[in-house]
Amino acid sequence: MTQTAPPSLLPLMRNFGAWAAMAGGLALVLVFVQIALPMMHPQPSAPTQIGEMAGEMARAAWRSFRDLPPPQPDLVEAGSGAALFVAIPLLGVLALFLAAISSYRREAGRLAIYGAGLGAAAILAHFVLWLALAILGMMLLIAIVQNLGDFFDI
Repeated sequence: MTQTAPPSLLPLMRNFGAWAAMAGGLALVLVFVQIALPMMHPQPSAPTQIGEMAGEMARAAWRSFRDLPPPQPDLVEAGSGAALFVAIPLLGVLALFLAAISSYRREAGRLAIYGAGLGAAAILAHFVLWLALAILGMMLLIAIVQNLGDFFDI
């Protein structure tokens, strides 16, 4: 009987394309973690948050109207979302860089393509997510400013 040796992962770990695919996949997973992370923390209701934001804007408008100095800003500690904000594009660029090295060295072409695709998808998804959040935030602020006159009638 002949026995064959079990396949080894060592040749795969020496392949830059495999590392590119892993980095791109991790970056794409982190995009989805970044989307789900705020939902894991307890939040006040949307009307409460909108009311607090509108109240702060009304107080700031009164301070400006009466020429009072602005209050000292509250320092808020950066959470885990700040690390993800930087880590995702870095991992995506790392995946693109490793895929370029892999294709330059003429390694397995599919792994380099997978790594480049996953890295580019992670960067694009991250950019689109923050662009959508910025647009929605501006829409909310515009709606609050348009209705700010109603708060002074109270």
